[in-house]
Amino acid sequence: MEKFSELLEKYAELTVKTGVNIQTDQTLVINSPIECAEFVRLIAKNAYKLGAKNVHVEWNDEELTLIKYLNAPEKAFKDFPLWKADGYEQLAKGGAAFLSISASNPELLKAVDPKKIAEANKARSIALKNYREYIMNSTVAWSVVSIPTKGWAKKVFPALSEKDAVEKLWDYIFKIVRVDKTDSIKAWNEHLKNINEKTEFLNKQKLKTLHFVSTDTDLTIQLPKNHLWAGGGEYNKKRTYFVANIPTEEIFTLPLKAGVNGKVKSTKPLNYGGNLIDNFTLTFKDGKVINFSAEQGYETLKKLIETDEGSHYLGEVALVPHDSPISNSNIIFYNTLFDENASCHLALGMAYPSCIEGGSEMTEEQLKEFGANTSLIHEDFMIGSSDLDIIGETNTGEKIQIFKNGNWAF
Repeated sequence: MEKFSELLEKYAELTVKTGVNIQTDQTLVINSPIECAEFVRLIAKNAYKLGAKNVHVEWNDEELTLIKYLNAPEKAFKDFPLWKADGYEQLAKGGAAFLSISASNPELLKAVDPKKIAEANKARSIALKNYREYIMNSTVAWSVVSIPTKGWAKKVFPALSEKDAVEKLWDYIFKIVRVDKTDSIKAWNEHLKNINEKTEFLNKQKLKTLHFVSTDTDLTIQLPKNHLWAGGGEYNKKRTYFVANIPTEEIFTLPLKAGVNGKVKSTKPLNYGGNLIDNFTLTFKDGKVINFSAEQGYETLKKLIETDEGSHYLGEVALVPHDSPISNSNIIFYNTLFDENASCHLALGMAYPSCIEGGSEMTEEQLKEFGANTSLIHEDFMIGSSDLDIIGETNTGEKIQIFKNGNWAF
């Protein structure tokens, strides 16, 4: 069995080579919790080894974040540093690659007024709008990975000691991201090939609608006639192939903004900005959320939906088989990167322009004309289950079983 240090080194190498696929003389920008410093150093070392020119790290400290939310005046959350937003935009313009390490404590902000969190998230989204367009259009290479932190690990394994919880979460992550394989890069290439085959099949079908049915869900989603399914990896504007999520199991596209009708219930908790939203239901009419409920985090969900006009509509529909590595672990990770790759999911807010033919070259107004939603946010929530059936209907009226009992039917 490989030592922990060897597995960690392989994970860092996978992140740099397969995730952002760093290029010679390129700058890598890393957003990371300060608790993940050891891993960030390994990533930097690997990036420089592959020819990176610079590695910039933007650290965040959850304890400082909590201190600010509990002590700063409300007006402090209505501003975001413009120098930071301008910096991100300049780095993106210069062709940098961007890596985020997603490892927040799911209950960090449970005692914080949801209004403050909503104000801060909105201010951040407005300030970073131009930078986010580089990400949403895949103009630059970007990726999201995760490693255990103490607060997160204890939420996933509350019965274990902090040390044991972190170790157990590491064990699961190493398996899920395939670095336990002898050749993890080769294993990932095979996995991406399998995803690509499913993506090609769906793109050939030219589906008009998807009908989701399970115990608590009955939802019909209309798709734009020129939609594209995507999954696995993709190419940025410089034709560099990158994988935006490690792990990834999803195949996704965009719904027609005004073409969503029915009711859908979440099947996993959503960790949104350090607060949990759980057991929630959304009702849609002509694309818009017209009613919602939540057993936990109602006010947080309300603020999320009310971010702007586009946050009342969907921007993504993603298919993930129930019989997949993360789902089969039978663990709720309270981390969207992992939970969304264990479950079919939808996203409130912004659609990915690349999911429309030629969309990456379109203006916001042109995207709206093609039925794509625009918003300051893009927030995934999980709806997959073992009893989920999905029926697709083509433009010619043919019905195709896409999912049966939670898994691919083809």
